[in-house]
Amino acid sequence: MEKKEKKPRLSSIIIDGGKYMTNVTEKYKNRPAYEEINHNKIKAFIPGTIVEIMTKQGRKVEEGEVLLILEAMKMRNVVVSPINGRVKKLNVKLDQMVSKGYIMVEVE
Repeated sequence: MEKKEKKPRLSSIIIDGGKYMTNVTEKYKNRPAYEEINHNKIKAFIPGTIVEIMTKQGRKVEEGEVLLILEAMKMRNVVVSPINGRVKKLNVKLDQMVSKGYIMVEVE
């Protein structure tokens, strides 16, 4: 008897409006869902330590204004407000270590 080869199961994906049939890996299936950027929640883009805070809760801030300094790998990263608004919540303290994706400041 001849053994039949197992054909890979193809899945369809849509990229820029075009539909494609392809093998989809488990890693691709289990990836985190795309999340649109919320400019009201300022997240840590890299793990590090808060070394300086230049704002406080309730304060009005302008777009581009420095809110805090995040030190990571001996580099100081300036975190600025992406929008005009008021600091709704300050979720960090001086010398606090934050992980990537941690919401440091909320602006309304």
